[in-house]
Amino acid sequence: MTSFHETLRSLRVWDTTLPAFDPDTAPADPLPLFRQWFVAAARAGQAEPHTMSLATVDPDGLPDVRTLMLHDADERGWHFASHATSTKGRHLAAAPRAALGFYWPVQGRQVRVRGQVSTGTPQEADADLHARSTGALASALVGRQSEVLRSREELARASEAAWARAEAEPDAGSATWTVYVLEPREVEFFQGDERRRHVRLRYRRDGDAWVRELLWP
Repeated sequence: MTSFHETLRSLRVWDTTLPAFDPDTAPADPLPLFRQWFVAAARAGQAEPHTMSLATVDPDGLPDVRTLMLHDADERGWHFASHATSTKGRHLAAAPRAALGFYWPVQGRQVRVRGQVSTGTPQEADADLHARSTGALASALVGRQSEVLRSREELARASEAAWARAEAEPDAGSATWTVYVLEPREVEFFQGDERRRHVRLRYRRDGDAWVRELLWP
């Protein structure tokens, strides 16, 4: 049986032709470049390109990270949603700062975003909740995210009830469902290179303008 370390050392990284990226052609604002890279990743066959990592900190300053879905990226910032009573919701209420990480290995690209987080309006949360699938609504109606679960049977009962309600009441709401918007202070674009001459372009907010900087890989 192949060992963990043998498997780990045998894995290749970016064993494919990677796209070129000339940072001199990058726009003055990071949002258009993010949207361009996002669409390119999807068209290149990247599975779930809207999947991202969200990092927060707890009241003791201990970092926490999890994977969730991007809901939008516009002039306000990068949008995601969750229950305000979840672990991430409690973290953001106490320390409204976060970081996002996108990784699209099919093109050897990463995007990192850091900044302040604010909450959207209840109307935005309601619209977000009902723009999703019946399953997503049912999951939100179950609620109790991050609480201790006594048994899988308890989850099954709650899930069945939530699915029935979501199908019978597609406009049903969740009082704790919240839209969060991360207003970026830094956005870094990383383009991998087969010869390890990676391109790292960082956008850094300076007042109302963006400063663009190349970083050593």
